[in-house]
Amino acid sequence: MAPLSDAPAGGPNPAELNLNDGDVVESMEVLPADAAGPDEDAVLAEVDADELEAVAPRVSGFDGVGTRREARERALALLYEAEQKGLPALAEVIDALPLPPEPFAAELVVGVSDHLGELDEIIGRFSVGWTVIRMPAIDRALLRMGTYELAHTDVPVGVCISEAVELAKRYSTDDSHVFVNGLLSRLAAELRGGAA
Repeated sequence: MAPLSDAPAGGPNPAELNLNDGDVVESMEVLPADAAGPDEDAVLAEVDADELEAVAPRVSGFDGVGTRREARERALALLYEAEQKGLPALAEVIDALPLPPEPFAAELVVGVSDHLGELDEIIGRFSVGWTVIRMPAIDRALLRMGTYELAHTDVPVGVCISEAVELAKRYSTDDSHVFVNGLLSRLAAELRGGAA
């Protein structure tokens, strides 16, 4: 076989590339047979351990917004799981995890679990035509989580509602986001005095 450098432009390509008739190779670097790649251990030894610690943690979304959204999504999954398993205290689901969830997700799960009776009473008072137990399980978990955030955290009202609505759109029935939006908006008016 002729060296690649001797092959005419658009000419034959080496068989080991397994190219089809229509494939085009725009550029290629030919290394001598005795050339070796970089020594992985040497490259890793050059990396300063302090540099590795200084690397920012993974953040999705803009300005870290995604991390809280992901934590809410995880909290929703854990609350749903705990209820489906019939755990007496919803926060017990965290104890069974091989790794702890993000701190904000854990805060939401523990907060909902600790205030479950209060949250269900508030939701039930504002829900028209639906008892809490009759609501779809995902909606119930979302409303508990949103009500907890409105009643026991300083997260802005708009964030509490919009995050719950987005999760309802993603994981619940076609009309659930409207129900969650309306109910949390009425709750916010009482719990936060209409602050948005």
